[in-house]
Amino acid sequence: MADEMASSESMGLGKSRIFTPEVINDIHVKADLGRYRMRGGGIFKKIPHWDELVFLPGTLTRFVIEGYREKCTTKTVLGSRFAKNPLELDIPIYITGMSFGALSLEAKMALAKGASMAGTATCSGEGGMIPPERDFSTKWYYQVIQSRYGFNPHHLMLADAVEFFIGQGCKVGMGGHLMGQKVTEQVAEMRSLPAGIDQRSPARHPDWLGPDDLSLKIQEVREATDYQVPIQLKLGASRVYDDVRMAAKCGPDVIFLDGAEGGTGAGPHIATEETGIPLLAAIPEARRALEDVGLADEIDLVVAGGIRNGGDVAKCIALGADAIAIGSAALMALGSNKEVEGADYQGTFGVSAAEFYHWHTGKDPAGITTQDPELRKRLDVDEGATRVYNFLHTLTLEVQMLARACGKTDVHSLEPEDLAALTTEASAMARVPLAGTSYIPGVTESQTLEEIKTLLAKHVANDGGGSDV
Repeated sequence: MADEMASSESMGLGKSRIFTPEVINDIHVKADLGRYRMRGGGIFKKIPHWDELVFLPGTLTRFVIEGYREKCTTKTVLGSRFAKNPLELDIPIYITGMSFGALSLEAKMALAKGASMAGTATCSGEGGMIPPERDFSTKWYYQVIQSRYGFNPHHLMLADAVEFFIGQGCKVGMGGHLMGQKVTEQVAEMRSLPAGIDQRSPARHPDWLGPDDLSLKIQEVREATDYQVPIQLKLGASRVYDDVRMAAKCGPDVIFLDGAEGGTGAGPHIATEETGIPLLAAIPEARRALEDVGLADEIDLVVAGGIRNGGDVAKCIALGADAIAIGSAALMALGSNKEVEGADYQGTFGVSAAEFYHWHTGKDPAGITTQDPELRKRLDVDEGATRVYNFLHTLTLEVQMLARACGKTDVHSLEPEDLAALTTEASAMARVPLAGTSYIPGVTESQTLEEIKTLLAKHVANDGGGSDV
């Protein structure tokens, strides 16, 4: 008996897969705080992602494009549906909306300069326009948000495109957050709110309760901008098929779809983990919705959420996106999540520099997601702009490389036929065949059922509807 007890004590039964150390810590923190946890960054849990798709380049069956002698174009035009001056970009990637407040002035300037060097656009984000960003941006989106923070009709007239913010992927159905420690006098003045107080945007815009109201608001902005610039609707990926169909009927030039992988400067941890669907599942649904309303060739599709490299960009395009917006990766290119001289990430935040997600604290050692004047000095605008340009340029080279391998002379010619999936989950979501097969879960079964119904109908028709027995 004693031997059995000793044996039982020395042999572990394993570790809980549900109450992990991270979950236990989360429970303890909530019990101490009495509120939900806030943080920056994107989703932490594992979900089907771009690594589960691969390209099928040409060999003998496809004519590949020679990289040194033959062009592969990257020009991207957004908003040709109604705008007199569509947004023309040299590359299919631009910098998504991140507010002054969430980011430092230096970060906004560096992103603008870097994007302009690459021939692409930036977006104001929430909270209005800062003149240096507009000055450094050759192509610039002005974001209209639910709260109207910082909205100025004169600034609207300066935009190359207008984005109506309806939702984002990391917290679908919720408004934006800016923690009080980042609300300086300057930020507060722009938003007409008190300094030092948490700013939370409403979850929906007060000017519309449905698609009819939104259509009127889009028309109002079109008239205010004399029909010159494209109007884009930004949606968090949720009920994508229905949402995109409804959005398309409201009269936009472009629809922006943000996947669950999208990051945030600040938001509830539980929302980032538990809302939205992966981008690789959202894009096919959006394309199907646009095709079903007959607007696939008129409304452009921009997507975002967890984009890390040119492979991710190319896969988005292959599934049906016209352009890709990046946020978190752009901040990292700028210098976020990187060891900085004099910074103690582990001692201050309890994580390594690479695992830094505390963008909401206002204590970013890199001077990017902060308003602290001493920390901001660590970010050199020109050096940061060069890093952003280098990253955007490299992403473009990677997209071109993959497009050429698939036999394309234009990156926008990539298509679902160029992809295969490595898992059944990715195959079902992206609606591309499982590698080494022609099988697409759900799609193949539906096609087979339709074939059976067609054959049965022919049999009944040829039999005259009856039989001799």
